[in-house]
Amino acid sequence: MVKRMRALALPILGAALAALTLQTATAQQPALSDRPIRMLYGFAAGGSGDLAARLLADVASRELGQRVVVENRTGANGMIAAEAAARGPTDGSNVLFCTTGNMTIVTELPGAQLPINPATDLIGIGQLLRSTFGLVVGKDSPYRSIQDLVADARANPGKVSYATPGIGSVQHLSTELLGQKIGAQMVHVPYRGSQAALQDLLAGRTSFSITNLGDVISHIRSGQLRLLGLGDPLGKRFFPDAPMIAEVVPGFETYAWFGLCGPTGLPDAVVKRWEKAIQAAVNDPTVSQKLLDNGMVPAFADSAELKKTMDENRRSYREVIRAANIKAE
Repeated sequence: MVKRMRALALPILGAALAALTLQTATAQQPALSDRPIRMLYGFAAGGSGDLAARLLADVASRELGQRVVVENRTGANGMIAAEAAARGPTDGSNVLFCTTGNMTIVTELPGAQLPINPATDLIGIGQLLRSTFGLVVGKDSPYRSIQDLVADARANPGKVSYATPGIGSVQHLSTELLGQKIGAQMVHVPYRGSQAALQDLLAGRTSFSITNLGDVISHIRSGQLRLLGLGDPLGKRFFPDAPMIAEVVPGFETYAWFGLCGPTGLPDAVVKRWEKAIQAAVNDPTVSQKLLDNGMVPAFADSAELKKTMDENRRSYREVIRAANIKAE
């Protein structure tokens, strides 16, 4: 009996020592900064991006040994928050939960009045997730496939309309790219935000929308919207049987990303600590599942990879913007 109790006690003691070692290592890790850590986000609380920012902040608080607070600074299409991040301290205490739009599209829009230049005043720290896109139509739409929509758009210039959350959004430029690739003129109907665009699509007042699955996944599953095709392969995580838009329109791909950015001048050591925190969030099963439940795919990329992505985004969006002669609102 004594031997058995000793045998049982050894694993328990080992687990306890391992936990104590982890706690000690965390406690001994130096603070990132003497200042409170703020993660700025340029859009309202409650959306999928805000959820992702808060999930990252929770894990980062644990990894950095300091509480990370998400601060929503709305306005100017996310640029108020971007400016605050760019003009803040460079010790890692003032970072931006950044998006494709406010890091790559705004820099290419003619006429955009920017308080900072995100391409030079901010750097990418790391990517947390990809927001995969799909082409959706209302449940009563006559389009049953991408082929149906493409054929109608080509046969009836100016008849087919598409809804987006605004001029210069990823949704807008993605659909302009589709029109350019199929050689069809379609009618852009911009709204003030994703929800307004979604409501008119559901009501059948617009023909279709290319948008992030996170905003429409519940409507697809309930049958209120029909998914005709996916914008990138990660969408297969949610709808494995859905076709790719690229099967009909070769070379077409679209998605958005969310990650962390900071002011130019961040020391490499600070970037590396934040990178590790982002990677820890991606690897956290609870965080990953919550992202997937909301139509977002955990996808880590370090600062070097994120820089490549941003450079490529700017180049490709610049081409679409020039071809369509799009200007800032």
